[in-house]
Amino acid sequence: MRGLMQDSPLTIDTIFRHAEQHYGDVPIVTNSPKGVTRSTYGEWADRTRRLGGVLDTLGISADGRVGTFGWNSQRHLELYFAAPCTGRVLHTLNIRLFPEQLTYIANHAEDEVVFVDRSVFPLFWPLVDTMTTVRHVVVMEDGGDAELPDDPRISDYETLLAAASPVEFDVRDESLAASMCYTSGTTGNPKGVVYSHRSTVLHTMAALSPNAFGLSVRDVAMPVVPMFHANAWGIAQAAPAAGSALVFPGPMMQPEALAKIIVDEGVTFTAGVPTIWQGVLPHLAGQPHKLREIGCGGSAVPKALSEAYREQVGLPILQAWGMTETSPVASSGVLAKRLEDADDDTKATERARAGIPLFGVEARIVDADSLEPQPWDDTATGELQVRGPWCAKEYYNPDAGTVLSTEDGWMKTGDVAAMDRYGSIRIADRTKDLIKSGGEWISSVDLENAIMSHPKVAEAAVVGVKHSKWDERPLACVVLKQGETATAEEILDHLKPLVAKWWLPDAVEFIDEVPKTSVGKFSKKDLRAKFAEYSLES
Repeated sequence: MRGLMQDSPLTIDTIFRHAEQHYGDVPIVTNSPKGVTRSTYGEWADRTRRLGGVLDTLGISADGRVGTFGWNSQRHLELYFAAPCTGRVLHTLNIRLFPEQLTYIANHAEDEVVFVDRSVFPLFWPLVDTMTTVRHVVVMEDGGDAELPDDPRISDYETLLAAASPVEFDVRDESLAASMCYTSGTTGNPKGVVYSHRSTVLHTMAALSPNAFGLSVRDVAMPVVPMFHANAWGIAQAAPAAGSALVFPGPMMQPEALAKIIVDEGVTFTAGVPTIWQGVLPHLAGQPHKLREIGCGGSAVPKALSEAYREQVGLPILQAWGMTETSPVASSGVLAKRLEDADDDTKATERARAGIPLFGVEARIVDADSLEPQPWDDTATGELQVRGPWCAKEYYNPDAGTVLSTEDGWMKTGDVAAMDRYGSIRIADRTKDLIKSGGEWISSVDLENAIMSHPKVAEAAVVGVKHSKWDERPLACVVLKQGETATAEEILDHLKPLVAKWWLPDAVEFIDEVPKTSVGKFSKKDLRAKFAEYSLES
């Protein structure tokens, strides 16, 4: 016997119409060097329908890839919906990638048009002739002052929009590609992840749940995580679906500017990577605000950073876990009710975990080679693997030999993790970042969190370096807070009660800054290259 319910496709245009019909008066704010601009969902909806007409006028193919190269803004949100709601595929280009990576990604995806913020136009334009399928470049004014060459490929966003007619959105096939993002990849070429309409809608529902971001009509949401990184962690779809007001930082990503707009606009929910929140903390501490949640991910949230927010801002950081391949949010560290009476240190330790998978995602830890399941005792570790309707099963036109999923249908994350008896995930490390010393594994993540609990330390990254006896030993690369001084012995003395003796780094190097990836994570690849000739003797 089959159910007798309607079979409505899960498509992104349903999110659009819901926001258009019910939340037309809800504000959208975008910051820029020239000040704040204000709009509403109603105005955004009209402009988004016109943008659909622009894509028709430009002759973009029925399933053509629509590239974007810009900051978080209302215009970027218009593209987030106009492309998939007309059957095209949104492709967000990371403005911080190396030129050769941008060329590779645009050509691999076969972008036909790229919408570019004027402030970053000088980064994009020198590459345009290397992008073999790009026929149009549309410039969006964001307060930048870059001069534009006289080239027939260049158009002005607002001019095109003013001349266009609004179009109807009616996507019938929920399995159609809606958007694509490329992983920044530490080895080989960047890899394309293609999200469907169905996966995006289901991820949106999960992001709205109380165990995730819990957005509602009462919220003012500000995605600090870039819209060019894993679809802004789903906030760009979840906020319109919930009717939450939106605040976009635009190119004003300086810590002081972010703190100011959080206070000025009454932001209640925001999310970004740990390095962002490290910078914002001194500007937000002690300020009046309406924040109820600060989401954080992309890399492990240092326990010390979350506690600093709890003490100085009034609320700890919410850690979420995921990756481009999981749309990206797959788990979150919302504290269980059984912990509500626990002491502060126990709660802080629990918040530092990746947490429980969101409903819709299953997780397991296994031996990476045999796929033998590992016990959920919070001690045994294995490769974290996931499956669910917003987890990728394969990459877009991958290089030969690139395999994302196991034969039994689980997605390989590359993370090494433990799980407790409730299935709460504790990320031990990335597979490639584990340090193997004398046949035993050392977690660089745990060492980094311990080092960053030192009151004088701003950042710390740990990498393995060659050792004549133990093959590899940990090297701690430490950035001190401005005006502070410390010795290697002081750092090691701080670590001694916190980690096993054989985990203690064999050396400490003080550096000016930990190199970052294009999305703000610690770039251990660069650190390993910097210290490639660093050798420790027994």
